Amino acid sequence: MSFTAILFGAIFGFTAIILGAFGAHLLKKKLTAEQLQSFETGVKYQMYHAILLLALGFQLNNEITIDCYIINTIIIGVFLFSFSIYGLVLSSANNKKLKFLGPITPLGGLFLALGWALLIYKYSYLIII
Repeated sequence: MSFTAILFGAIFGFTAIILGAFGAHLLKKKLTAEQLQSFETGVKYQMYHAILLLALGFQLNNEITIDCYIINTIIIGVFLFSFSIYGLVLSSANNKKLKFLGPITPLGGLFLALGWALLIYKYSYLIII
């Protein structure tokens, strides 16, 4: 069991609900349709990976190196991907776009993809056997 994965899954799930409601109700009047869609993309990816972390938390073990890599890459990926999107959208809505966040979003996506790839690698031996 990985308490780290469970804890971050719960934190990401909780904050995705709060940010989703914030976007749907408070930001709807302030953001363009494109900005709102980007914000919602960040929330969706955060929630998808919150659920993944919760599931992995009951399957993976913090004492196994590859399991730690899987969990850590997903946690880092969510932070970089979703939170950079939130920063980009909110800063551009205030006419102070934080352009340095632009390259961080795809880096976060790369970390998320790496987490999934490590998960495939971890269980690919089952196909061979």
